[in-house]
Amino acid sequence: MQRATHSISRRACTAGRLVTLALWSLLLAPVSVQGEETAAQAGPAAAAGTGVEPDAAAAPGLEQAPEPVPEPEPVPEPVTEPEPEPEPPPETDALPEPGQEPDAAVAAETRAQDVVAEAEEEEAGQAELPKARNMPLDEPITSVATPEPAAVREPQVGRNLVLLGTEVPPRTSTRLSWAPTQSFEGIYIATPVLVVNGVEPGPTLCLTAAMHGDELNGIETVRRVLYNLDPGKLKGAVIGVPIVNLQGFHAGSRYLSDRRDLNRYFPGDPDGSSASRLAYSFFHEVIAHCSALVDLHTGSFYRTNLPQLRGDLRDPKVLALTKGFGSTVVVHSEGTSGTLRRSSVEAGIPAVTMEAGGPSVLDEESVSHSVKGVRTLLNHLGMTARFSLWGDPEPVYYNSVWQRAPVGGIVFSRVTLGQTVKKGDVLGTVTNPITNVRTRIISSYNGRIIGMALNQVVQPGFATHHIGIAAGKGKVSAPAAVAADQGAADESAASRDSGDNGSREQTAAGASTTLVVEESHTQPLEEPEDEDSELAED
Repeated sequence: MQRATHSISRRACTAGRLVTLALWSLLLAPVSVQGEETAAQAGPAAAAGTGVEPDAAAAPGLEQAPEPVPEPEPVPEPVTEPEPEPEPPPETDALPEPGQEPDAAVAAETRAQDVVAEAEEEEAGQAELPKARNMPLDEPITSVATPEPAAVREPQVGRNLVLLGTEVPPRTSTRLSWAPTQSFEGIYIATPVLVVNGVEPGPTLCLTAAMHGDELNGIETVRRVLYNLDPGKLKGAVIGVPIVNLQGFHAGSRYLSDRRDLNRYFPGDPDGSSASRLAYSFFHEVIAHCSALVDLHTGSFYRTNLPQLRGDLRDPKVLALTKGFGSTVVVHSEGTSGTLRRSSVEAGIPAVTMEAGGPSVLDEESVSHSVKGVRTLLNHLGMTARFSLWGDPEPVYYNSVWQRAPVGGIVFSRVTLGQTVKKGDVLGTVTNPITNVRTRIISSYNGRIIGMALNQVVQPGFATHHIGIAAGKGKVSAPAAVAADQGAADESAASRDSGDNGSREQTAAGASTTLVVEESHTQPLEEPEDEDSELAED
């Protein structure tokens, strides 16, 4: 801008000099013309006085001397005064006028652009305009007037969740991994841990599945729950471990690679067996961060379970937790020593076991019920605002018993899960494939079938039907001890069944056959590795 100003000043001085010379030329022009007109008028008169023609006035052969032309007066050169420092031209939005020099036009255009830029910067500094709401164009217009914006409540900021050496900030979904200890490096594969940390503070709910590697329903339940949680709408955090026993899962086995049941070694021992060390690492690195625990299981050894909760209902926190699952059967069970559920309760973490379906297969009905129950629990705990509709409420069973096969053979059930039975009802039969003798399995109690064995080959004493016994109204029954029903003598007469191709049938009620055995889940067992403990807590 300064260079353009100096250029304009120099050109203005040159134009001034040219204008001065032009004025002097105009002043001298009338004098010359007047001298010429006087000479023209005097020429004819002089010729008339002498009698000589004007053209012949001069002597022949001589050239007429030209008339002297008066020399113009010298033009005084203008006195050059020192140029003052040019003042910056005032900024204007006016466009250059026609005839204006190119440099001046460029300077004016530059000034105009600067003014526009300053105006845009001032607009940008002002408050932004309200943005239009994104909506379908075919949405009906309900009101023309712009509604007043509602007051927005600032949500509480959630807390950072520190787990497995990682800090999970609020409003975050992520995957971590749990590896037991360095002693298992190169042998034990890291187990995936899913974490959803909500936008607002709240409890931390833990979901564990596949504690036994062949139990698949819990794996799918954790997947559906965790991958459908929105951290932006969650209060608190949800930690999901879809496969705790990764060794057994890869082998399709219930147990660890050393044939130990991991769910008999909690809370673990850092200096104990491999199962104890695994249990110790998992309990202290994952479970210790939970406010509540739901351990997902299925039936074992080709048995299936009606969806049910198992928990120590003498603990008020556990009792309150069971009420959050909607219409789900609840079975009172203290839990076998060494199980994750019992160890968690002893550590002050309310915990329940969710049993649904059988092993090695995915049962859609069981998975759907489990997912619905967990989502209802999240709503009950105030972590989500999702509401689920349930049917009639399910009863709470403070006692449950297993009816067993009196003899070995092939078992065929005559009842289904959830069916109500009475004392004396036939639950199924065990058929000897060699002798074609069929033995009945008779119910010893009034109750409901909450678990049962699939049709298969069984050994004598195999638990075939799990009966839940409801307590009377306003009455809570005490845990019952293991007892045997010493009934009457064997039925000597074999009755025929019309639908069994003439096979003989016996009733398992006599002393000479295996007796119907009643079993309580609340009675601690001396051998935690035997089959009874497996049934008591899967």
